[in-house]
Amino acid sequence: MPDFIDNFEPPPQLLQRASLFLDIDGTLLELAASPHAVIVSAAAINVVRLAQEKLEGRVALISGRSAREVAALFPGLALNIGGSHGMEQLWADGRTNQPVRPEVLDHALAALRAFCAQHAGLLVEDKPYGTALHYRTAPHLADESHALASRLATETGLVLQPGKMVVELKASATNKGDALAAFMSAPPMHGGTPVFLGDDDNDEPAFAMARKLGGAGILVGEPRDTHADWRLPNVGATLAWLRAGLEATT
Repeated sequence: MPDFIDNFEPPPQLLQRASLFLDIDGTLLELAASPHAVIVSAAAINVVRLAQEKLEGRVALISGRSAREVAALFPGLALNIGGSHGMEQLWADGRTNQPVRPEVLDHALAALRAFCAQHAGLLVEDKPYGTALHYRTAPHLADESHALASRLATETGLVLQPGKMVVELKASATNKGDALAAFMSAPPMHGGTPVFLGDDDNDEPAFAMARKLGGAGILVGEPRDTHADWRLPNVGATLAWLRAGLEATT
């Protein structure tokens, strides 16, 4: 079971022999009104590049975004990527593991778009293996959004995935913890100690898996019930902690 943590001290040095797993939105990048409005800071790019160098490739980005979208956010870097909440696994050397897109996603997408057309402030995101309804700029529609997504999940057999001001329907129950375990079973991540940083409820399976495999999870954001072992308050503190730890890694 998750525990409530309220540790305001930064985590210790955990990166010396780490296999580092990083969520993106809310962890490396500040959240924005829509997924396409995020700003990829030079600090975030430099931290990912430094991690690749210092950890000899033992770094992976695991995100609700598609693998292709993650790669586009960090151009020029050969990355290990767990996209679509872990359903896609892309290794820096070109290995891939991707599911088949179910046809019922098109039905769910059409229903969410119809709902969005009736209400200002909503945004529908079409993903390779999911579809998401964002209500960050229409928080008063949270209950209706979740109710619709829950009904569609029952109708289609798609998996309901709530997040921060978003609810998603996805092709399978594969989660970020599954992706972390898959990466840890093969080079270059195999042999390192898993450390996962994330901010959202959908990062909890990865926190739990990192702990199960002898590593640790670090929550980014406000204290809450979590499987993470440590906490950093925000994106700025996260980037600073990562840079300091990586620079101290030999």
